[in-house]
Amino acid sequence: MPELPEVETIKRDLSILIGRPLKAIIVYDEAYLEKNEITPKELKKLEGQRLLHLSRKGKYLFLHFSQHIFGFHLGLTGSLILVPEENPLDKFKHKVLSLHFLEMSLLFSDMRKFGRLFLFDEEKSFKDFLISIGQDALEIEFSEFKEALRSIRKPIKSALLDQKVISGIGNIYADEILFRADINPLRPARSLSDEELQKLYQTMKEVLHLAISLRGSTIKDYVDGLGGAGMFQTKHLVYQKYGMPCPRCGTTLEKIKVAGRTTSYCPQCQR
Repeated sequence: MPELPEVETIKRDLSILIGRPLKAIIVYDEAYLEKNEITPKELKKLEGQRLLHLSRKGKYLFLHFSQHIFGFHLGLTGSLILVPEENPLDKFKHKVLSLHFLEMSLLFSDMRKFGRLFLFDEEKSFKDFLISIGQDALEIEFSEFKEALRSIRKPIKSALLDQKVISGIGNIYADEILFRADINPLRPARSLSDEELQKLYQTMKEVLHLAISLRGSTIKDYVDGLGGAGMFQTKHLVYQKYGMPCPRCGTTLEKIKVAGRTTSYCPQCQR
């Protein structure tokens, strides 16, 4: 699933579209729109509008047009790929829709169809939606981070995965952050000391920034906005490496379930 670094990478790639008018929108999968309670007719309202800017919160990406805001959550296998106008889209599988700008098209596809689409026609409804999402992991201040975790009884990994607590972190980055911060994924969030929270906060920022600089992690399906693979998976220390030796101490990495997600950690380094 694309997490914060992957969505941020795509957002930066799509910035080339800012200022361009949307000439046409083509829908290939009307059932996908119906699932998201959007009609092709409503989407057609975007035609003729200029893309003013892009924004992101957590794993959500938003295209701000002159009069509407069009949002995406990529789910497990969603992708947004820029395609030069002269290139045919026939070779792409699992197409949902395409947005045709001046000299460039933006294709949205989703093999597993777990992604979500959002269309806002007023700023208030958009802001109300943003309030329902936790503070972005890159934007949150330490005081807010500490306050968000201080009263949570559930394991720290569960808290990091909860998009209403902090948004943007999924299974990949939760494992990598907790290992680098020397924190056991089963520790109750509220049991962490101020010193441990400070280390966790700094590690979270460092890992996310590094992952963005390497254009995210490509495990199976993720591609960036240019159709290329990320490279942060080459820096993974523990994610999906259970059964292998810890890169620090050599202890065999173990596998457990936390919040229903497979978790890899070192029982020696993360006591």
